[in-house]
Amino acid sequence: MVTVQKLVMRYGNRVLFQDINLKLDRHKRYGLIGANGAGKTTFLKILSGQIKEYEGEVIIPKTNKVGVLGQNQYAYEDFTIADAVLYGNKRLYDAIKEKELIYATGDFEDEAVNNRLAELETICVEEDPTYEYDVNIAKILENVGIPASKHNDLMSTLDSADKFKVLLAQVLYPKPDVLFLDEPTNNLDIQTISWLEDELQRHEGTMVVISHDRHFLNSVVTNILDVDYQKIREFTGNYDDWYIAANVIAKQNELSNAKKEKEKDELEAFVRRFSANASKAKQATSRQKKLDKLVIDDIKPSSRRDPSIVFKAKRVMGDEALNIININHSYGDNEVLKNINLKFEPGEKVALIGPNGVGKTTLLKIIMEELKPTSGEIHWGATIESSYFPQDTADIISGDGTLYDWLRGFDPKRDIAEIRNCLGRMLFSGEQQEKSVVSISGGEKHRMMLSKMMLEGGNFLVLDEPSNHLDLEAIVALGEALYNFKGNVICVSHDRELLDAFANRVIELRADGTYVDFKGSYEEFAEAKEKGLI
Repeated sequence: MVTVQKLVMRYGNRVLFQDINLKLDRHKRYGLIGANGAGKTTFLKILSGQIKEYEGEVIIPKTNKVGVLGQNQYAYEDFTIADAVLYGNKRLYDAIKEKELIYATGDFEDEAVNNRLAELETICVEEDPTYEYDVNIAKILENVGIPASKHNDLMSTLDSADKFKVLLAQVLYPKPDVLFLDEPTNNLDIQTISWLEDELQRHEGTMVVISHDRHFLNSVVTNILDVDYQKIREFTGNYDDWYIAANVIAKQNELSNAKKEKEKDELEAFVRRFSANASKAKQATSRQKKLDKLVIDDIKPSSRRDPSIVFKAKRVMGDEALNIININHSYGDNEVLKNINLKFEPGEKVALIGPNGVGKTTLLKIIMEELKPTSGEIHWGATIESSYFPQDTADIISGDGTLYDWLRGFDPKRDIAEIRNCLGRMLFSGEQQEKSVVSISGGEKHRMMLSKMMLEGGNFLVLDEPSNHLDLEAIVALGEALYNFKGNVICVSHDRELLDAFANRVIELRADGTYVDFKGSYEEFAEAKEKGLI
């Protein structure tokens, strides 16, 4: 159990938290949510002891093992990958390494040396009773996508995405009693995220997790901690349960003087819109019925605002959208795309998925003619006007100008009010529109790119990991916008709720160079894959 008593946290004159009192119980998994800047990561660092300057108390029994997902991907460069995971249990790591040193250099005729070996052996038995630490480490590394052939390589040989996977393995390996995770799904592909969900569902202790992946939260958490109004309120249920409950209260307040029938229609429309997908109609109906049974004593309408994302094509699309003809591409001796042949009909909305490194971004760059393929052709329809959200958006949005100047630079003749309204819909107020582009966060840059795409009015949207850096409310709004868009979409994302919100076709690139082209929603694709039909 983790107990928080009378917690107050200030940054200068700003009060981040005021009189927080919580008891986080064993066997409960808490999703920590809140708008960007609300203090989620700060609160997690307070709980885990990384921040100590605050008023009040955080109490964790000393007998509990605490695991904290590391964020410094370069902290273990001189460790082997397997040793970096073993370091998650530092007591066992230290004992094993000291044993190895004694066996290599020790004087076994010295009684003190033999006594020390006995002490170290006792520690190893206490921490690893079955003597299977190496087997368990190998298994967890393979589950996060690090093959056995690399386990004795140095951490410095890995790219940043794989380093993060090792940090995830490091925190999970010791099976801590209390687990603190900040964005554990970052850099993971869909398959690895599914494995992580299964692992965390079996966690028997207390867990607090921050994530912008709605499907992950819905699958893993049993309770929600909502950071809002300088308070942290607990709600029993997953993210969807909290979101609907909190928003229904706000809508009930808005409609308190309206006719009951109109109120009923408005609430049903809200639930349908939130589900955002015809394939989830039964789920939406189930949630609507559940609303009548919910007891919501301490939920007040959120102070957070949802962005208003609307994509409207300026030009009507003709009969042809896009043809990809026998595309092949290699980086040196590494062939990432082989014989890709795809035809996209007008109105199709495609989820492009596959493991990390399989060539998804490469294919999008070839489609957008930013990269010339080794062989093959791309044919756009004559009426197509594409709009592109590149994966490196946070890096390419730069300059000394204001947000308004950056957007206007793409179309100097565009009406000033239209540009400002577009920024406003993405939650940039009048004053914020005058901020320098160089000073804004990754999430704000992603909202800027979405603003640009709205202004462009393309009829074929190509998006590469658009949900990175966005908060949950923005991701939900993006899913609704893509669902309601009348043109074509190709989107790469590891966010399954986003994909399921809009996709009517799924293309999966596989590590062996083959691909699957499935007509249907992501949910239908996942079901077919689980049954072994594809």
